[in-house]
Amino acid sequence: MKAEKISEAVVRRLPVYLRYLIELNQTDVQTVSSQELGKKLDLNPAQIRKDLAYFGDFGRKGVGYNVSYLIEKIRQILQLDQPRNVALVGTGNLGRALCNYNMKENVKIVAIFDSDPAKIGKAMNSLTIQPIEELGETVKEKDISIGIITVPASEAQRVADLFVAVGIRGILNFAPTVLRTPEGVRIHHTDFTADLLSLAYYMESEHEGENQAE
Repeated sequence: MKAEKISEAVVRRLPVYLRYLIELNQTDVQTVSSQELGKKLDLNPAQIRKDLAYFGDFGRKGVGYNVSYLIEKIRQILQLDQPRNVALVGTGNLGRALCNYNMKENVKIVAIFDSDPAKIGKAMNSLTIQPIEELGETVKEKDISIGIITVPASEAQRVADLFVAVGIRGILNFAPTVLRTPEGVRIHHTDFTADLLSLAYYMESEHEGENQAE
């Protein structure tokens, strides 16, 4: 396997496969075919087979994939077979929602930070809100490797710079702005506002299609 040949789209589909495989495992399903996966996930079975083949030969022709084995292998591929501790900066409504979300797969928010003195020291889902000045010490103490940004856009780049400065190399950004990070730091942008606005376009397009069909 050569990592440079694997696209980001492939990596982003792996957690989708993993989530459904876990559902199957919980209902004692032992094997699943690419056709069954494709039907459930609305994906081309050939694409699923190709995605998994990048990482190894996990299936058996005429039988399919062993569910528990494939779960184990995808977890290893995503490096979820070891704990991934996360720091969250920004404890507004979105930060609180993420903190209260029951994350699984060895990924866990273990520290939360804010720059608002009125919030420092308050509890949020068994964690205590810390001042941003304690970020570096806490990252080292708790072996944090991923950072989440849920601050306003005007503050997001500053937080990203702080993450980079303390050694965090993976950042998930919820602020509606593009951030700049140095080479070697991976950043994923999650802009649900853009997704919502683009959805409005499809609603109108589908409505026009219905009118034309009448």
